Amino acid sequence: MSDVAYLDLLTFELGAYYVFDRGYLDFTRLFRIHEANAFFVTRLKKDIRWQRIYSNSVDKDTGVRCDQIIHLSTKESIKHYPENLRRIKYVDETMKQTYVFLTNNFTLKATTITELYKNRWQVELFFKWLKQHLRIKTFWGRSRNAVKTQICIALCTYLLVAMTKKNLGIDRSSYEILQILSVSLFDKKPLTQLISEFDLQIPETTNEKQLNLLGF
Repeated sequence: MSDVAYLDLLTFELGAYYVFDRGYLDFTRLFRIHEANAFFVTRLKKDIRWQRIYSNSVDKDTGVRCDQIIHLSTKESIKHYPENLRRIKYVDETMKQTYVFLTNNFTLKATTITELYKNRWQVELFFKWLKQHLRIKTFWGRSRNAVKTQICIALCTYLLVAMTKKNLGIDRSSYEILQILSVSLFDKKPLTQLISEFDLQIPETTNEKQLNLLGF
């Protein structure tokens, strides 16, 4: 199943916000979100044809270059999404990137729309973190519940280690602590002593192996 087809399986919640990249840009599916009285924030593709209805005033010091109410201009697009849309152009001065956002929300500030999309990237970073830090080499089960359970157990283990590292002031990375604990499960030394004294040999290829921990 393609990623965008997964939207057909969702029951959209009243007032919820759905934020996704432009790979999910499908006007039929976006209109389903709109009809459910929910909101979406995505990025507008360059080849989409539209016409401006009017422009809202913007503070360019915030990075927002334009905030427009638009209407799709091809028969096919109008057929699938007959209502107005909101187009926001934003320039990230730090990354030197320009983004064009599309949403059906007309009341939030333009900067809030850009922040919603920015926070979507935090989800991407979280999954990248999962692959790099959780020691999942193989799945013990293939069902959805088995996979979710194993990931949750690994995540809880990592969080316990992170809390221990912070509370005890341990000057080692969480990855090193996990490595030490994995080979010292029955050692009775206090954690601070065990972790500080343990001579851990980390191979140079560790980072390359971490990328494959979840099988991706």
